[in-house]
Amino acid sequence: MIKISFIKYSAVIGFALLSCNAVGQAINRKVLTERNNPHITQFDSLASLSVGNGNFAYTVDATGLQTFPELYAKGVPLGTQSQWGWHSFPNTEHCKHEEALKNYNFRGKEEPYSVQFKEPGRQQDAANYLRANAHRLHLGYVGLELTKKDGSKVNPQDIKDINQTLNLWDGLISSNYIIEGNPVAVQTAVHPDKDQIAVALSSALIKTGQLKINFRFPYPTGNHTDDATNWSKPGKHKTEVVRQDGHSFVLKRTLDDTVYYVTVQYTGKAKLSQKEPHYFILSPQSADFSFTCTFTEKTVKDKEDAQSTLKASATYWNSFWKNGAAIDFSKCTNPRAKELERRVVLSQYLMAIQSAGKYPPQETGLTYNSWFGKFHLEMHWWHAVHFALWNRTDLLERSMDWYSQAYPVAKEIAQRQGFKGIRWMKMTDPSAQEAPSGVGSFLIWQQPHFIYMSELIYRNNPDKKVLEKYNSLVQETAAFMASFADYDKAKDRYILQGIIAAQETLRASETVNPPFELSYWHYALTTAQKWRERMGQTRKPEWDVIIAKLSQLTAKDGLYLASEDAVTNYTDVRFTSDHPAVLGAVGILPQTRLLQPEIMKNTLNWIWDNWNWDETWGWDYPMVAMNAARLGEPEKAVGALLMDKRTNTYLVNGHNYQDERLRVYLPGNGGLLTAVAMMCAGWDGSTGTNPGFPQDGTWNVVWEGLKPMP
Repeated sequence: MIKISFIKYSAVIGFALLSCNAVGQAINRKVLTERNNPHITQFDSLASLSVGNGNFAYTVDATGLQTFPELYAKGVPLGTQSQWGWHSFPNTEHCKHEEALKNYNFRGKEEPYSVQFKEPGRQQDAANYLRANAHRLHLGYVGLELTKKDGSKVNPQDIKDINQTLNLWDGLISSNYIIEGNPVAVQTAVHPDKDQIAVALSSALIKTGQLKINFRFPYPTGNHTDDATNWSKPGKHKTEVVRQDGHSFVLKRTLDDTVYYVTVQYTGKAKLSQKEPHYFILSPQSADFSFTCTFTEKTVKDKEDAQSTLKASATYWNSFWKNGAAIDFSKCTNPRAKELERRVVLSQYLMAIQSAGKYPPQETGLTYNSWFGKFHLEMHWWHAVHFALWNRTDLLERSMDWYSQAYPVAKEIAQRQGFKGIRWMKMTDPSAQEAPSGVGSFLIWQQPHFIYMSELIYRNNPDKKVLEKYNSLVQETAAFMASFADYDKAKDRYILQGIIAAQETLRASETVNPPFELSYWHYALTTAQKWRERMGQTRKPEWDVIIAKLSQLTAKDGLYLASEDAVTNYTDVRFTSDHPAVLGAVGILPQTRLLQPEIMKNTLNWIWDNWNWDETWGWDYPMVAMNAARLGEPEKAVGALLMDKRTNTYLVNGHNYQDERLRVYLPGNGGLLTAVAMMCAGWDGSTGTNPGFPQDGTWNVVWEGLKPMP
C-alpha cells in the first residue's frame, strides 16, 4: 500500500561566477549539495534511489541493489533502463502505419492523422500494435540473494537499522543495515560514459554463503504504464551464458528480434550457477567483494573494475556540481526556502541521470515505463530547457541530434497532410515513427520547441557553427508553422484551427486560436526570421505577413479564453481542468503584441482562485510561476512552486509524484528548474535582483552562473 505524507515528501562548462546578492561571494557547492542528500531509514515503495548518466539508469531499494522489486512495483519501481533498450512483439498480422490513418477535414481538405480507433477491426488492431511497439525494455534485475542462518529467505522486515544515503556530490548510493546481527555495507554507482553499474559489498554474510548476488531477467509486458516486468513467460525469451572465465561471465539475452548482452566482471573468487531459466546466482567467497555489470547491444571486452568505475562516477559528479549554475537558499529566512532548495538540488540530479540522454526522454525517464516507454516531444521543452538556463547546454544538445534522424518521418507527416516543411510528431521512439493517438496526433505545441531550444543554444554560444548546425531544421520547422496558419479573409488575419491545444480537454473540431499556441507561433516565426538574418539570408516576406496578422488573444469579461470558439467559457468544468495553458502565453514565452498584460493578470488571478487544481499536472505549477513572475506577482510565483497539491508533491528522492499511475513525472522537475532559474536571473527586459521572488527581505537567494530567459 502506497502512503504519501505531503510534509515528508512535500556537463562540464566553464562560467563566470555571478552572484545576485553578494558579488564575489562564491557558493560552497559541496555543502549546498550534501545538505540535500536523500536519507532512507526504512523500506518505502516511493523512496527508491537511482544512479545513472542520462543514457542509462539503475534504481535500487533499501538494500542498495534490486533485491525486492515486487515491493516497489507500484511505487517508484526498480528499473534498469537504457536509451537503446527497446523491443517489439512480432508483427504477426503485418500491421502497417498507413492502416492507422484517418482523414479529417478542418480547412476544406482531407488530412490523414494517425489515430486510435474505437471500432473493432483491422484499423484498431493496427493502431493498437503500432502504439505499443516499440516499447522500452527492463534490461534485468541485479539484486542480493539473502538467506538466514536456518536457510530461509530474508524478508524486508528481517533487515534492521537501515541507513542509506544518496551522496549527490559523488553520485554514490551507500547502504548500511543489519541482518541477524551482521552488518552489511553496499556501495552502488553508474559509470558516467557506459551502461554499467559498479557495486562494492562488505559483510561476513558473504563468507557464510548467506549473501550472494542474483541476476534475473523478465520478458516485457508491453503495457501502457508499468515496470515492464513479466515473469510468466519464461519460454518466450532466452538467457544463456556465452562466455565465462575466473573473473567474468557474459550473458546473451534474446527476446524475439532483440538481442543484447550482460557482462559481469568481479574481483576475487566466485561461482556462477543457474537457479532457473533467466535466474543466475553469483556466490563470492570473501567478505569483501566488488563487481561491475555492463549492458550492451554488442559483446564488449571491458576490463574496468568496480573501484575505477566508482572513482569515475565521483570525478564526473564532482565536476557536474562544481560547474554549471547553482542556487543557494540558506540565507533566506522564509520558512518555505529550505523545501524549495531541496526540490531544486534533487531535480538537478534527477534530470541529469534521467533526461540528459541522446533521445528526448519519456516522462518517467529511465525508471519505469509510461506510454509504453515512448517519449513525447511536447514534453521535451520541460525536460531540457533548464539545462541551457543552468549553463549546462551540452546536456541539452545531447538530445537535439535526434531531430535530424527524425527528419524524414517528420517531413512525410507534413507532406501527407498537405503542409510545407516538417511536422514534429507527439509520441514516438528512437525510430521517430508516429504513435497513433486520439489526442497526441492533433497537438501542435511541440512544433516550435526545436526553434526555442536552438535559440537557447545559440544565446549561450553565439557562434556561426551553432547556426549552421541547427538552421536547416529551424527553417523547415517554421515552414510548417507558416503553412499551418490559415488566412481568415473576412477578418484579414491568420488563425490556428484543427488542433487539440496544450489544454487537452479541448476538441480538435472546435478549437480555434488557443492563446498559448498563438503566442508560440508568433515567437517561433519571429525567431526563425532572426536566424535567417544571422545566416545572411533574406527574411521570408510571407512569414512577416503572418507574424503581423496573427490573431489577437480572445478575451471575454476581462479574461482570456482557452479558445476562441463560441462554446468556450470558464463556467464549463472542461475549460477549468487539465493544464491552465492560457498562462503559458506569457511566462514560458516573452510578451508579444498579441496580448494585454492587464487582461492576462486578471486571468492569472481568476485561475488562481477558481481552477480545478486537483486535475492538473506537475509542470502546471512552474508554468503558473513563470507567468506570475513576468506579470509582477512574485508571491504567486513562489506560491505556485510550493502549492500543496497532490500533483505538486516531491518525494524524498526528489521525484514529482502525480498519482498511483505516475509516481514519477520528470517534466515537473524540469519545469521547476526552469522557473526558479528565470525567477533568479530574470528574462530579457527584466530589472532588479531576483525579479521573480518577493522583495520582502525573506528571500535572500544567492546564485551563480544562471542565464536569463528570452
